[in-house]
Amino acid sequence: MPYYGPDESPHDILLERTFVAGDFVCGTGYGAQLVLYMSCATFLWNTRNTRSQSRYLLAYTTLLISIETLFMIVQAKTVQDIYIDNRNYPGGPWVYFLATQNLPINVMFYATLFILTFLSDILVLWRCWVIWNAAGRNLAAYAVTAIPAVLLLASFAMGTLWTLQSSQPGLSMYSALPQAFGTAYYITSLSVNILLTILITVRLLLYRRKVLSTLPSEHGAHYVSLVTIMVESAALYSLLAFIFVVTYAINNPLNQIFLGAASSGQQIAGYLIIYRLAEGRAWDKDTLENSVTTKQSLSFAPTKFSSNGKYTRHSELDTFERDTSSQFGAMTETDHRPLSKEEPHGYDFSAARPSQ
Repeated sequence: MPYYGPDESPHDILLERTFVAGDFVCGTGYGAQLVLYMSCATFLWNTRNTRSQSRYLLAYTTLLISIETLFMIVQAKTVQDIYIDNRNYPGGPWVYFLATQNLPINVMFYATLFILTFLSDILVLWRCWVIWNAAGRNLAAYAVTAIPAVLLLASFAMGTLWTLQSSQPGLSMYSALPQAFGTAYYITSLSVNILLTILITVRLLLYRRKVLSTLPSEHGAHYVSLVTIMVESAALYSLLAFIFVVTYAINNPLNQIFLGAASSGQQIAGYLIIYRLAEGRAWDKDTLENSVTTKQSLSFAPTKFSSNGKYTRHSELDTFERDTSSQFGAMTETDHRPLSKEEPHGYDFSAARPSQ
């Protein structure tokens, strides 16, 4: 069969294939983000009048999905511009893409990608501060987040230079100087996220030990489970970003796929954190204190006698409830008197037993 492919080098053809594949990955990630945004927005909207934090998070997620939508529009327009509107450009679509990085559509691509990354980094930094502050030590929380905050500012500076250099006429994100800035930017951003992931994970593991020592596992699982640690630390993005940085630094065409995966993974990780916040299941400054209070309530709650002959704890601290079976008549009585030594289980049923 004769060859009907483009008159381009195998390397350029592979670049174009991975470019389109990366666009597909971005579209898939965008669909997942839309679902998560609607779920988060519903929870946050319903609690906007009772929790002031909900309004800020709703505004944040709306800004995030708006920029992501603009990013996807730019992606779609770029594919159309390269492969449809200018398919016969001398040298092929990829040469056209590299030669037109100063077009507004390409400048918007770099700008929206940079803003999304920066906003997501701020969210993880804030969560790190909240989790370390859960023990009531403000100084420690500020101390551990100081270095990540400085690195975040450095990544903002490097990202600005990367965006400006990549959008210059005759240059692209794969040119020598922009690639140097881009590699430095993503390594700095990745360092911030890895450091924050480690800090959050270590702190949650320490909390896990303390919570499980004070609460039954079924009560503390959603605060200290491995899934919780993965979500709260945004480990998903750290993994994908690491793969992207490696492939981008060595100029492997697969970096275009992992660029879309890392960007989508970062937003999804943020939405999962906000979803837990909206549901009230995420760590906050009162979580650790509440776990200790719950333990004290469970420890001192008296027992009650159920109809199947088993003794269970009552949900209230100073109240026990007595439910008699049908042979004694339907009766529910609440007794607030203290338990005596002769009544180890809270009530002596021999007095209520009918004579034979």
